[in-house]
Amino acid sequence: MKAVVLTKTGDASVFDYKEVATPEIKPGWSLIKIKGFGINRSEIFTRNGWSPSVKLPRILGIEGVGEIADTSDEKRLPKGQKVVTLMGGMGRAFDGSYAEYALIPNDNIYPVTTDLSWADLAAVPETYFTAYGSLLNLKLQKNDTLLVRGATSGVGVAAVKLAKAMEPSVKVYGTTRNLAKSDELKAAGFDGVFEDKDNQLQVDNERFDKVLELVGALTLANSLTALKTAGIICLTGELGGIWTVKDFDPMAIPTGAYLTNFGSDSVTETKFNELLKLIATHRLDVSPTKTFDLAHTGAATAFLDSQDSFGKVVVLP
Repeated sequence: MKAVVLTKTGDASVFDYKEVATPEIKPGWSLIKIKGFGINRSEIFTRNGWSPSVKLPRILGIEGVGEIADTSDEKRLPKGQKVVTLMGGMGRAFDGSYAEYALIPNDNIYPVTTDLSWADLAAVPETYFTAYGSLLNLKLQKNDTLLVRGATSGVGVAAVKLAKAMEPSVKVYGTTRNLAKSDELKAAGFDGVFEDKDNQLQVDNERFDKVLELVGALTLANSLTALKTAGIICLTGELGGIWTVKDFDPMAIPTGAYLTNFGSDSVTETKFNELLKLIATHRLDVSPTKTFDLAHTGAATAFLDSQDSFGKVVVLP
């Protein structure tokens, strides 16, 4: 099979597109014919050498969609079954989705029923599930104001679409370092756009009921200052590339406010199919903003890492 293998760390050119042996099934694992996968920031971090626990060579890819090609569980995962997979160590502890086939633990494979195209379905697993779980943790209520920090990211764009579906009265605002992307953000559904300048939110005295923090530890302390009393902030992303908050003072959390987080490793088959039902019921446009073929996966990571990136980037093998 063809695969994109990371043998050393560096820029997008370090990926090696080559022929490798197709994995064979073993007890508790099944083989997926990969039909598409999204590109994620965490994979770029690994490519850059910022994931010391990942041993090379490695086929990256923490999510994927496709069909069961060979199975160790005929009842739950029959050949031809449409499935999604994400997290659980794929692309890190074992080879992931940057390939024509991926051998994945059965517990990390989720059968789905959906009419979405492969390109659209490939945009959903990591990105839309992360946004969905985060919004559930934020406990959206009628007439809430929601601020999405890092709005031009795939999760940011997914969040505004899902938030409007889950609670139509919500007003959603987004931040960006590049105000030239304001029109794109408003077209995606944002009610307003604020500049993120030098990791400081340019909102004067405006405050929000809920904040979805996708930039991460780099801007968390600043985001806390934008919360209303009894507001909730959900720390989900690490787009800023910083994993810890230096000299964090818990007493800096505004009185009555709540700080929580979300990780997509909490995925279950039931939760994921609830997400697909929400997408179908509200006919949400989940299409990726840009697609690449497998041979150009490196270029896909470069695009996501560029100033031109917006929304979700998908590879279709």
